Amino acid sequence: MLRSGSEILQRAHQEGYGVGAFNFVNFEMLSAIFEAAHEASSPIIVQASEGAIKYMGMEVTVGLVRLLSSRYPHIPVALHLDHGTTYESCAKAIRAGFTSVMIDASHHKFEENLHETRRVVEMAHACGVSVEAELGRLMGIEDNISVDEKDAVLVNPEEAELFVKESGVDFLAPAIGTSHGAFKFKGEPKLDFERLQEVKRRTNIPLVLHGASAIPDYVKEAFLSTGGDLKGSKGVPFAFLQEAVKGGINKVNTDTDLRIAFMAEVRKVANEDNTQFDLRKFFAPGMKAMKKVMVERMQILGSAGKI
Repeated sequence: MLRSGSEILQRAHQEGYGVGAFNFVNFEMLSAIFEAAHEASSPIIVQASEGAIKYMGMEVTVGLVRLLSSRYPHIPVALHLDHGTTYESCAKAIRAGFTSVMIDASHHKFEENLHETRRVVEMAHACGVSVEAELGRLMGIEDNISVDEKDAVLVNPEEAELFVKESGVDFLAPAIGTSHGAFKFKGEPKLDFERLQEVKRRTNIPLVLHGASAIPDYVKEAFLSTGGDLKGSKGVPFAFLQEAVKGGINKVNTDTDLRIAFMAEVRKVANEDNTQFDLRKFFAPGMKAMKKVMVERMQILGSAGKI
């Protein structure tokens, strides 16, 4: 059944595990998410971005989640707006039935980010909806980045403490060195775990890791072997995800891994039989591949068996 994001993440915060937050843009992705949660006995957060909502339509987006939630009533699930850009976007999602929203004003200065987040928190909490915000700039740490540059990019723990206290936000995404998409790092992957631990100590709320796709070797190899090109991309290693959870991360966003796994199977079918035009022959293997990725992720994050 649908729950607020806080209800799901507070338990993860108290017990020290991470919950996968998986983006979807169609029925196949969403169905695979629920099937994975069922197999792993894991709570889930399903996420739709503004772009996904525009593609599917608000009624379809919410309706599909409600339908599958009723089909799997034993699975705790929150429907989350990923990277809401405005107060109005968050309000629209809440009116439609989202149980959690993110207001992303991280590109603004601290004071404006705080102001916009507080406005959304006041509205959302009045409706029983939880709120996520972000601090810092989400971009990978390069090998040659200076200390001053690093401090300018990554979250400031003292600011995080003040931000949480003044805004009343339910969970926070602190920038600690990841970036969105498949192309995260130059050189060896780096995350600032000490900074993460300090943010957790000062805020004592569920924390969120954005840009957390791992691009497992078997997913990358499947994509490349069918003619895909990832241009030397590097994801977040599994060991880093586990270390992040130990450091206080409770919500782990995953999108790119699912897209790559799905498209690898679509390419494979197309390459093996160029007469094939039955969409089910393409989509069914893609759903199976996404499910495998998510069950593995739930086990790594520690949410498996938490229903």
